[in-house]
Amino acid sequence: MEHKSESGTLDRLPAMAEAARDRFFHVRRRLATFGVGALAAVMGYGVFFGHNGITMFAHKRSEERDLQLQMQRLQVENDRLREHVDRLQNDPGAIEHQAREELHYTRAGEVIYTLPAKPGDTRPVPPVTP
Repeated sequence: MEHKSESGTLDRLPAMAEAARDRFFHVRRRLATFGVGALAAVMGYGVFFGHNGITMFAHKRSEERDLQLQMQRLQVENDRLREHVDRLQNDPGAIEHQAREELHYTRAGEVIYTLPAKPGDTRPVPPVTP
């Protein structure tokens, strides 16, 4: 009988090996699927929220628009100042106007009256020249 039971075990051995191999491949397939899913989740997070992700790209695009607007405003201001410098270099009337406005220069016989500063006005009040 012993011989028969050994033979029965030996007969079942290939089937047991096949079942173990199937379980191993099933577990390995599940682990691989989980690993690929986890890798995809990490990569997806990086695509959206990473250093060069979509959210950072949108932020940089908004920053670029703001800088373009600022650059346009500064260009307009630069052109205005360039025209003002050109007038001061070439127009004696512009020089006189600037001197009278900022430095309170007067011609002979003129009198300048300066009113007190408004509350909240931080400009210094120039002296009154008789």
